[in-house]
Amino acid sequence: MLKVKGISKIYDSPCGKKQVLKDISFTVQNGKILGITGKSGSGKSTVLEILRGIETFDSGTIEIDGTAIDSDMGQAGQRFLMCNSALHLQRNFSLWSGKAVENIIRRLYYARQGYEALPENDHPLYDEMYEEAMAYLGIVGLKEKALHFSGALSGGEKQRLILARQLASRPSVLLLDEPVTMAGPDSKQQILDIILLLKEKLNIPILVVSHLPEILSYLADDMLYIDEGKIVASGSCGEVLDKFLHGMAEKKPLGTFSEEVCVRAENIAKRYSLWRVGEVLDLKDISLSVNRGEILGLIGPSGSGKTTLLRMLAGLLEPQSGRVLYSLEDNWVDISRFSPQRMEMRRRMSIMHQEFTLSPHSTIGQHIAFKLRLKRQGAVEHARQKAEEMGISEKMLDTIYQLPDMAEAEKEQSLSKMGLTPQVYLELFPAWPDLDVAKYAEPVFNALNLSPEILGKKPAQISGGEHVRSYIAVSLATSPDILMLDEPFGDLDPITLRDVTNSLKEINSRFGTTIVFVSHHMDFVKEVAHRAALVSGGSVIEEGNARDVCDNFIESTGVTYIGKGIDGLLSK
Repeated sequence: MLKVKGISKIYDSPCGKKQVLKDISFTVQNGKILGITGKSGSGKSTVLEILRGIETFDSGTIEIDGTAIDSDMGQAGQRFLMCNSALHLQRNFSLWSGKAVENIIRRLYYARQGYEALPENDHPLYDEMYEEAMAYLGIVGLKEKALHFSGALSGGEKQRLILARQLASRPSVLLLDEPVTMAGPDSKQQILDIILLLKEKLNIPILVVSHLPEILSYLADDMLYIDEGKIVASGSCGEVLDKFLHGMAEKKPLGTFSEEVCVRAENIAKRYSLWRVGEVLDLKDISLSVNRGEILGLIGPSGSGKTTLLRMLAGLLEPQSGRVLYSLEDNWVDISRFSPQRMEMRRRMSIMHQEFTLSPHSTIGQHIAFKLRLKRQGAVEHARQKAEEMGISEKMLDTIYQLPDMAEAEKEQSLSKMGLTPQVYLELFPAWPDLDVAKYAEPVFNALNLSPEILGKKPAQISGGEHVRSYIAVSLATSPDILMLDEPFGDLDPITLRDVTNSLKEINSRFGTTIVFVSHHMDFVKEVAHRAALVSGGSVIEEGNARDVCDNFIESTGVTYIGKGIDGLLSK
């Protein structure tokens, strides 16, 4: 049994001391699941981190199976919590390189030796640990992936492997922070059913933090709703979710779009071996068009190639055959192959990745200023002149210009291979002397319901919802024709997500921005997209009205956790 009484926590922040938890108390019986919900930044994850022993607390007590820990016990108390709990961290895909089974063996070795290492095959206990590791993989449905490299598993498979590692530590309390983030409906169902199986088999308290009401309705016996560090509601799932979703903003209507095609993929294909045993990703002969001013969602099972398709559409990955054409003035430009026109097309695009982030050392205004330097009118022409002076070929300049649209790690690795540093951007795209950031930000900030005061703030000084909308504002400050999104909103709470969804629709309607995105969140796709394309088996197998395509996909997966979704919960 887990008993938490009067837990409080104060952080030192750039703005001074901030109380993030206030007198948190609850009890979870063995064999029960407690769901915890609340808006982004409300303190939910901090509760789990304290129970895990990786965060201290300032007052209160935590009792596990009769042993009580208070805030004065220091490191001894933290060690007890770490020995008796296991935590699945939100958006954490940190795994050892190597085979999936070896990740479990390392955790079992830790239990015996006190540190994670991979013993040699002739170690006296290797066979015993291998057999035990295979048993844990069997529990999470990954036994057939035991010899697959962990880095090449799909997002849902990584989530299950991390869960198996937590089980290998034999915890007295299991803590799950957004355990199905970034997984498709089919993978979500697998993970959720595994959690229910663990509830029966382990007979220990399980805590699940999630923003998704349908997940908590499916899993939890009881729920807490935390807001601004305080428990504001507790009890049955239905009662607590009603209070949590109360006051959610109304949906804004979708705008209309043109009949004119602005992006055209013609028979594109990409095949390459994955770091898995005998598996390949094989996208073949995909043809797809996007209309100007349209919002198109790409959906499909985990690992089906949605992100690969988006990267080909965005010109970040070259197809092995076929081409991706963009309408530019009166011409069509192939974005996947070098040409003098490709940089101008990229100037008119903006891309947001799964792991989007804003530098903590710069203000939002400084982020926008840097984006404007790269993508304002005339930036490409100036960079060409400067590159010629520096002895940089136009083809290398084209590659350099592409990199800021890539994920940060990919950008740094590519720059290093070319023998360059980020300093090259300061030389090719110098500061604009009369740049008025506020003028460029104003229309986007109005559409996103952001205060101009945020321009002078750093990411740590704004809320989670403001952080997301600020990143969108940075992406849109240059008035791009096309915005590409790769699942950047997968872990937002439904209230914040509704605000972001309304903002995207407002941007689309007001500026005619064409938006193409990947998402596993069916409620989000149905609400924000005009049209959806279902990717499965290496092909686009269905296109059409977003709601119809999403409903057909959900039905084909046979998932049972989704139920009525947000609309159904709000209509009760």
